[in-house]
Amino acid sequence: MDKPPPRAVLDAFGVSADPLPLAGGQEKAWQVQGLVLKPLDMSVAELRWQEGVLAALDGALDVRVAPPVRSAHGRLVVAGWTAWRYEGGSPATPDRYGDVVAAGRAFHEHLRRCPRPALLDSRDHPWARADRVAWGEASLDDGARLPHVAALLELRRPVDAPAQLVHGDLTDNVHLHPDLPPLVLDFSPYWRPPSYATAIVVADAVVFRGAPFDLVAEVRAQETTEFPQMLVRALLFRAVADHLLAPDKSEEWARWFAPAVRVVAELAGGG
Repeated sequence: MDKPPPRAVLDAFGVSADPLPLAGGQEKAWQVQGLVLKPLDMSVAELRWQEGVLAALDGALDVRVAPPVRSAHGRLVVAGWTAWRYEGGSPATPDRYGDVVAAGRAFHEHLRRCPRPALLDSRDHPWARADRVAWGEASLDDGARLPHVAALLELRRPVDAPAQLVHGDLTDNVHLHPDLPPLVLDFSPYWRPPSYATAIVVADAVVFRGAPFDLVAEVRAQETTEFPQMLVRALLFRAVADHLLAPDKSEEWARWFAPAVRVVAELAGGG
């Protein structure tokens, strides 16, 4: 776990208790009274933009959000730290990813009329690069030597689905509560069809989170006929991102992804 926020940061955000480490958040997030404090992990411009988007969603009846909180002096960032409102909830268990999918759909319905932010064009982190590869907007130089990636590229076909603002990392960032609407955290914006964001949840759940493959059929029945192609792109997105982040684990990644690739290949039918 990284070091907690210093006292000067706590003072700036008006909290005095000792910070408690939070699970998740790449082990960099700390809860202090009604806030979550974590290091800035995006541009200040994106943080300001997220403040506006999340403030507009705050108070929705079907989904909760946790907007950033400004310091006593009106700053969003203090000594490299940001503050976000704390909201209760827990990540999904393997049998609850259907609820995560439903929360994502509700969240995306609220985002349906949001304009495309220009800040998406300048992002070059591994996930942004992987997303572009998944959608054929960039290539992966060593993709041919990665069998799971090569197989998915062979399966990819054109789709005709309208894009909008979506959250591309919902899997662990929808927290469920027995008495409150689901909480959507750590907004990772992309401009893609909402069904792609849904497919990422399904891919993550079956590859990494122990969800049964029945989830694939369950969600497919709720989606359009293009959903198998969204699954192809979702698996490509995760496979390429993982390779970019840890290229020395390529053989291990191939073993992780192989079962899901086989299932999606059967659904996509190669055509």
